[in-house]
Amino acid sequence: MVSLLIILCFLCGNVFLPALAASDDFLQCLSAAIPSDLVYQQSSSSFTSVLQSSVQNPKYITNTTVRPRCIVTASDVSHVQAAVRCGRASGVRLRIRSGGHDYEGLSYRSVQPEVFAVLDLSRLRGVNVRPGDATAWVDAGATLGELYYAIGTVNPGFAFPGGACSTVGISGFLSGGGIGLTMRKYGIGADNVIDARIVNVDGNLIDSVAAADQNLFWAIRGGGGESFGVVVAWRLRLSMVEPTVTVVNVERSIDQGADALVAKWETLILNPFVPDLTIRVVVQDRHALFQTLFLGRCSRLLRTVRAYFPELGMAPADCREMTWLNAMAFISLGSADAPAKAMLNRTNNLGNYVKNKSDYVRRAIGQAGWESIFQDHLSRYGPGLMIMEPHGGVVGGVPDFVTPYPHRQGVLYNIQYVVFWWGEANGTAAAEATGWLGGLYGFMGQFVSSNPREAFANYRDLEIGENEVGGDGVTTYESGRVWGEKYFMGNFRRLAAVKGRVDPGDYFRNEQSIPPLRQ
Repeated sequence: MVSLLIILCFLCGNVFLPALAASDDFLQCLSAAIPSDLVYQQSSSSFTSVLQSSVQNPKYITNTTVRPRCIVTASDVSHVQAAVRCGRASGVRLRIRSGGHDYEGLSYRSVQPEVFAVLDLSRLRGVNVRPGDATAWVDAGATLGELYYAIGTVNPGFAFPGGACSTVGISGFLSGGGIGLTMRKYGIGADNVIDARIVNVDGNLIDSVAAADQNLFWAIRGGGGESFGVVVAWRLRLSMVEPTVTVVNVERSIDQGADALVAKWETLILNPFVPDLTIRVVVQDRHALFQTLFLGRCSRLLRTVRAYFPELGMAPADCREMTWLNAMAFISLGSADAPAKAMLNRTNNLGNYVKNKSDYVRRAIGQAGWESIFQDHLSRYGPGLMIMEPHGGVVGGVPDFVTPYPHRQGVLYNIQYVVFWWGEANGTAAAEATGWLGGLYGFMGQFVSSNPREAFANYRDLEIGENEVGGDGVTTYESGRVWGEKYFMGNFRRLAAVKGRVDPGDYFRNEQSIPPLRQ
């Protein structure tokens, strides 16, 4: 790592401070406002374990990783305010970490050498749910599993349209838009945010963003919340859900017509296919898994599937009826016997390396295309897969500009490409895995959206572009457009305008933060 003595850190007032002095000033400032046991310096014996506590990808905890000067584990909103004020005064930037699932690790590492601190929100994890109330306040450091468990135990009969992974942080999920298995019925996660509390660049708490600043409220619901301040709590709208839902997993091989089944599935998404039904498809090697969540009982599910998708061959024995809470545990943990309480476990798994990319499909690929995908790509590398989340329904009925998440009208489904490898972060296995992924991603270009080739902000991917900092020490708008219009399309310029107003000095910055547009 480059010596801290030769790194310079930019301060918003166009003043440069030597990095070591800046970080020392930062630590001294913190000591006056935050208990010392909540601040972990690199010299602390617990620094590494705290840094790695929610890291999901060992690729970003190697000896060459640019690590934070310290980690602030805020347990009160006042600690967040102090960290922001001290950071700005000392010229030390903050990277905000909620659940740690950031696919590029930008919530806890920097690509280029710089002095920064991590503001870890995992101690701010309260979930305020009341029986019969269709709203809930959830702190930014809570996970989806903690939210699901609180709703399902305190307020059964209600649900929230979150994702399939219980360890994902609520703040990252919502600030990237948040897609999931019930969005066809209830909309994406960001559609169901009705207020938020945020600490702004001056370290002041805005207690109701919805009331105080409608443009900022629009921006944080899917536009990358870490670009505009530190969201410390979200107020969510909950939706009523059937007391019994049904989960079905049906797996088919190529020999059983998996390619034809996926092709048929594509044609159903935008047809009058009931929004109570979501069939997510995972394809790997020579197999396709049709993962179904139906908001109702098995008997009604079977009638629906037999009417629209009889080729799938779904049978009563495939059905598992349970509560919404238990369904989320089943989907997240991979076992029908897993107790819902297991979703409270935040322990990470650093067993393998991973790389992800994303796409959106607006025209059905068709059986011939799927034959090629299976035969020429999926079957040639077992650890690679594609996860396809159907849109349509409520999520597709919302105009593209209502929130920053623009992938709505006309979108059939989102694709997440995932490749795993073992061994070393950058060895032979890594080259084979990423080479395979690059080949598949290149092949898929003929089938997916274009101009721009859309991508999902929650599946962050630095290969589609990184920010560049101009001579004034501020991220250039043009460099941000390269990746930003893929994530946000026509909403990117409005996001940059909001950033230019609320953080013109670009304090809240990373390699894919929204650049400030000065108008």
